[in-house]
Amino acid sequence: MADGDGLGEAAIAAASPASAPGLSLSLGWRERLRAGLAGTGASLWFVAGLGLLYALRVPLRLCENLAAVTVFLNSLTPKFYVALTGTSSLISGLIFIFEWWYFHKHGTSFIEQVSVSHLRPLMGGTESSISEPGSPSNNRESETSRQNLSECKVWRNPLNLFRGAEYRRYTWVTGKEPLTYYDMNLSAQDHQTFFTCDTDFLRPSDTVMQKAWRERNPPARIKAAYQALELNNDCATAYVLLAEEEATTIVDAERLFKQALKAGETIYRRSQQCQHQSPQHEAQLRRDTNVLVYIKRRLAMCARKLGRIREAVKIMRDLMKEFPPLTMLNIHENLLESLLELQAYADVQAVLAKYDDISLPKSAAICYTAALLKTRTVSDKFSPETASRRGLSTAEINAVEAIHRAVEFNPHVPKYLLEMKSLILPPEHILKRGDSEAIAYAFFHLQHWKRIEGALHLLQCTWEGTFRMIPYPLEKGHLFYPYPSCTETADRELLPSFHHVSVYPKKEIPFFIHFTAGLCSSTAMIAFLTHQFPEIMGVFAKANTMEKAVWESRAGSTIQD
Repeated sequence: MADGDGLGEAAIAAASPASAPGLSLSLGWRERLRAGLAGTGASLWFVAGLGLLYALRVPLRLCENLAAVTVFLNSLTPKFYVALTGTSSLISGLIFIFEWWYFHKHGTSFIEQVSVSHLRPLMGGTESSISEPGSPSNNRESETSRQNLSECKVWRNPLNLFRGAEYRRYTWVTGKEPLTYYDMNLSAQDHQTFFTCDTDFLRPSDTVMQKAWRERNPPARIKAAYQALELNNDCATAYVLLAEEEATTIVDAERLFKQALKAGETIYRRSQQCQHQSPQHEAQLRRDTNVLVYIKRRLAMCARKLGRIREAVKIMRDLMKEFPPLTMLNIHENLLESLLELQAYADVQAVLAKYDDISLPKSAAICYTAALLKTRTVSDKFSPETASRRGLSTAEINAVEAIHRAVEFNPHVPKYLLEMKSLILPPEHILKRGDSEAIAYAFFHLQHWKRIEGALHLLQCTWEGTFRMIPYPLEKGHLFYPYPSCTETADRELLPSFHHVSVYPKKEIPFFIHFTAGLCSSTAMIAFLTHQFPEIMGVFAKANTMEKAVWESRAGSTIQD
């Protein structure tokens, strides 16, 4: 059973009106005629070429030229064949190396890409699909495209780190940039959405901050924040920017966020009193609400990082009660991680009961936390040998099914939990079901899996069984929609270049890589044999040449007759 959004998609497909019968028949006939003419174009060109060759056989003196070529080939020495095969082996080897590099970098064959994008239009190729508008195949394709667009949406990472206190310290130590330009640009857009509104021109400090959020240079943003504080010492967004980017420790960031909270609560109460005066005041209240929620959430994350976990849990629970419409911020994922750190598994189960619902969007945190809770009840006594002898108990079956469900949602996570791939700092944005989400989940939750005895062992024994249930994940899913094919491209934009992006399903090696590898090997072998045994290879080449000459002479006489 697929998750809840499928009901809406099915309703849309069922509600779409069918095309008129006469129109469908006329369009189908025209499309079929056009496709037939395009398909016979190549054959017509081939027949025309043969006719032209036959008509020019005497002026071109084809038989004499073929005989001269035969004499020239008979006069060649083995050294020529060694040079010829060696050169062809070198060229095909270079092509093979380039194809392999291009495939690993872009996930496709360069020769195939050029053939499809450039040569196919020149040869009159058209799309193979000639289905009529309104047909089931077209509806299915449009539904799949809508689903892929929704599943390839980039989300704000609910557990994103602090730029100054964490990301920048990583850069100081390693010299590597953990955030990509694309990721930071998405964050800049988020900040402009959350922290600005149309009434910013009424307050000079907000006008300065509006420019600061658009600034790309970090020192310029920090300088603008100080300018805003000079104009208004209670500018909450200026304190937010300084806490995020200038503070070099979590303690400093928490101190600045507390100042931002004091200013933000004052502005929020003032906006509440004026919200009904005009639409501009309502927009201002929404902005001030976003600022206040953001500040409280980051304060909860500061408390979590500084070891005050119960305080962090209280702040998150209060936020979820006070602002229930803001579920899109995924504060419950912060709460799940903090409750797991407290080992309050009953409270974790209560949160999952509310948010692991068919009508709500899923995430790796929800699916893998549900699997962890079910694994916890059986992992300490689980043994593959014992299970193979007596079979799985009901609790073990539930745990294995939960693991399979989680792996189907995001197949990249187990390699990080089992430490088969090295972790990096999570990005500020993630792609659900992608490698970026797997990194963000494992970065914070690996410790929770290690804390439960046998949990990683059970995961190691069972996670690969998911792929036997879904042999073609891009075409059909089991519990979720088919795996989106756009995750690799988006993850390469979100993750730094020094990270090797995990790709699922593993792509098959293109035909031209096999072809160039075989061509390089075969020509290299022929060159080696010709160099080592010139007499034998020379006799073999002359025998082939004589046989070819006899065949050509017979063909020439047939043409003359």
